[in-house]
Amino acid sequence: MSSTEFIPYRIDVHHHVIPPFYVEVLRQEGITEAVPGVSFPNWNIDDMITMLDQQGIAAAIASISEPGIYFGEKVKAQALAHRVNTFLAELVQNHHTRLGAFAILPLPDIDAALKEMEYALDTLKLDGIGLLTNYRGTYLGSSTFDPLFAELNRRQIPVFIHPSTPPSKDQPHFGLPAPLYEFPFDTTRAVANLLYSGTMERYPMLRLILSHAGGTVPFLAKRLTTGAMLAKLSDRTPEHLLTLLKRFYYDVAMSISPYSLPSLQALADPSHILYGSDYPFVPVDAIARDIKELRNYDGFDRQEIHLVERENALLLFPRLRS
Repeated sequence: MSSTEFIPYRIDVHHHVIPPFYVEVLRQEGITEAVPGVSFPNWNIDDMITMLDQQGIAAAIASISEPGIYFGEKVKAQALAHRVNTFLAELVQNHHTRLGAFAILPLPDIDAALKEMEYALDTLKLDGIGLLTNYRGTYLGSSTFDPLFAELNRRQIPVFIHPSTPPSKDQPHFGLPAPLYEFPFDTTRAVANLLYSGTMERYPMLRLILSHAGGTVPFLAKRLTTGAMLAKLSDRTPEHLLTLLKRFYYDVAMSISPYSLPSLQALADPSHILYGSDYPFVPVDAIARDIKELRNYDGFDRQEIHLVERENALLLFPRLRS
């Protein structure tokens, strides 16, 4: 392990912030946990910067995680999106060499989302857009989102896709929180819809980052191409579908292990794999262990580790190179 390992140089693309006002708004909506069974961890900017320094992270791209900002009322979602994005912009302005941010959008209201995206990117100068895998059961890939993806395609802006809680109310959950296993499945649901809806083909300049090594996508990559065997999908070929899957970027948050990484490597080019910590939902000691395990993993050579930990992200977020 290098003696300079903890000199800040990593770029963390999966890094959450939890503004106190956001938690208070959720409390007023009757929401006291990020998802059932998972409390909001304590968060403040000073602890966040300390964590970056201690773990050798030069910069992080901040985002809001579950449960997002839409709770059934469009006007409230618009106001909360605007407030969160302004907060993110102030964080970035105050720590411009250490932080970037993915703007949050008041989806599923497409018109409001397009308006907020324009403001967040052109006025606030945020670094990308954060999306959830589904919005009240409407998954990415639905034609509902075509105007949004058309604009994202035009701008070629990085898009961070975070899993959401599945909308099904009848599916048994065994008393276990959704992040334990449902989050990876929900990412896979969204990818399957993006794949077979034609979204990835209609918008070839999309730059989509999948959380948690793409959920189960790498392991199921070949199976996800077998739709080509069905008559109504016979215009697709497995080779073409695999090419589309390789267009995604994959962060390694909560996926740094000898079980996940070989499957991810078999699918994704090293240039499309990114470091992510999932702070503060993943505690600092676990982040430190993940960094050590990534460094000790023998499936990446030194150059590939450098790509994953830094250079790939800088190609997506060149502002942070300074």
